[in-house]
Amino acid sequence: MPNIIVKIPAATLDVTARAALIEAIHTAAMRAEQMPDDPKKRRLCWVVVEEVEAGFWACGGADMSSVLLPVWVQVYLPLGVLDDEARAQYVAAVHQAISRALPNEKRHIASSCIINEVAEGTWGVNGMVWSLPDFAKHAGYVHLQKLLK
Repeated sequence: MPNIIVKIPAATLDVTARAALIEAIHTAAMRAEQMPDDPKKRRLCWVVVEEVEAGFWACGGADMSSVLLPVWVQVYLPLGVLDDEARAQYVAAVHQAISRALPNEKRHIASSCIINEVAEGTWGVNGMVWSLPDFAKHAGYVHLQKLLK
């Protein structure tokens, strides 16, 4: 049940590429977090793409946009959902999603994927604080169903 924010330079994605990127990042999240392919569960994965206007993104203190395409991905999910192997797969899948959404990109794609694991008792959903068993129940995390017994 992640919330994912993707920041990318403005005018990088057309409508088709944006849809492909959102779907691929969504799929990466579902796989890494072991969520079932159920439309009700899938709706719990939110992906927001924010386009950053020219002149508002610097790398090394300079505008590198002619040679570099920076893409910053922030993932928020409950602590305890991922292990080290799942984190590594997640980060790799996010970078692949970006690359596949931009097959004709000539610049070097530099992705930064930050996985923020939200501590127990600090995530509110619809006005209520959820714990890991709540997330396991509603998101259907296959590997965490034992928490419901």
